[in-house]
Amino acid sequence: MAVITISRQVGSGGDEIAARVCERLGYRYFDKQAMLDAARGAGLCEAEVVDFSEERYEVQDFLSRILRSRPRAVRQVLIREEMHGPVDTLTARELDEERCVELVRLAVRHAYEQGDMVIVGRAGQAILRGLPGVLHVRIIAPLEERIRRLREQGISGISEIKLTIAERDRASAAYLKRFFGISWDDPALYHLVLNTGLLDYDLAAEIVVHAAQHLPLAANV
Repeated sequence: MAVITISRQVGSGGDEIAARVCERLGYRYFDKQAMLDAARGAGLCEAEVVDFSEERYEVQDFLSRILRSRPRAVRQVLIREEMHGPVDTLTARELDEERCVELVRLAVRHAYEQGDMVIVGRAGQAILRGLPGVLHVRIIAPLEERIRRLREQGISGISEIKLTIAERDRASAAYLKRFFGISWDDPALYHLVLNTGLLDYDLAAEIVVHAAQHLPLAANV
C-alpha cells in the first residue's frame, strides 16, 4: 500500500499521467469525492469541506494582503447543530483560508492512512513530506508544449494562454510558499521530476508505476 503525490505545471499532462498510474496500479484518484470520503473518515463535518488547493487559490494583490487584518474568508457554510429538542438548528460559519487549508491537510493525511491513492496537487508533497510509503513526483513541460496542449484543450489566443499559465504558476507557487513554506519547483521535494516534453504520457506513467512498486528502496533516495 503506497501513496503517490503528483505536482504538475498546468499543461504538463500531470492529470493524464495520474489517471494512467491509477489504472495500472488499481489506485484511487484523490478527487473531490475521495476528499469527502477522507473527510468523513477523519471525523470532519462534510459541510465544512472546501477543496481549497493551489488549483483554486488566487493570489491577492500586495495592497490587499497588507491591509487585511485577518485571514481572508473563503466560504460561508451552514453547520447543522444537534439539539436536545425535536428540531436541529443551522448555524452560519465563515471558513477562512487557514481553516480550509487545515481541512485539506486532514483529508490528505487520512487518505495517506488508507493507502493506494494518487493525490494530484493539494500540497501532497508538503503534507506527506518525509512519511514512509509515499512517492513524490513532479511533472513539468517546456512552455511551448504547455501552450500547444492548452490550445488543444480549447483555450484560444496565445496571449490568453500565456496569461493563464503565468497566473496558475504564480498562484501555485504562492499557495505552497504561504501555507506550507516550500518552493513549488524545488527538486529536492520529489523522488522524480519528469519532463513530458521529452517523455510521452505512457512512458512517464510507467516510470512512476515502476518507482511506486519499488518504493521501499526509492523512499530512502
